[in-house]
Amino acid sequence: MTEVLFVLTVIYVAYVFYITLNGKKTQIKAAPPEEFKVSVPSSIEPFTQKEPPKPIKATVAKQPKQPAVPKQATHKKGLKDPKTGDIATTYSNYIFTKRWIKEALVSEGLLEKIYTNKELTAEVEASIKVAIAKLEAMEQYKV
Repeated sequence: MTEVLFVLTVIYVAYVFYITLNGKKTQIKAAPPEEFKVSVPSSIEPFTQKEPPKPIKATVAKQPKQPAVPKQATHKKGLKDPKTGDIATTYSNYIFTKRWIKEALVSEGLLEKIYTNKELTAEVEASIKVAIAKLEAMEQYKV
């Protein structure tokens, strides 16, 4: 099969060389340039400006003063592992919470045990959210 493909390729290449070297050499001759006629209107009226337009005064509406926005606390949201220094910023979903956060909840006495995915109910998740809020308030876990 490869020999047949090789032979066909050689024949095609030879055909292309034959056409390019011995083929009719046709040159495209450009048409002779024609004289271009420029049409100019016979009467041209000069532009005269009447009165200059009056300048328009810009009026700026006064914006009411906005009340001062209290500065937000520079406290970053997150929990810091006191043992390793690891910082977790996403822990709102208990299923995807890091293991050390789950262990910290149990070791601080905020939860009874580390819950598996099958044990999670609405009541358990509510107690977990309260426990995480208490854990965030503890000084050793603040970022």
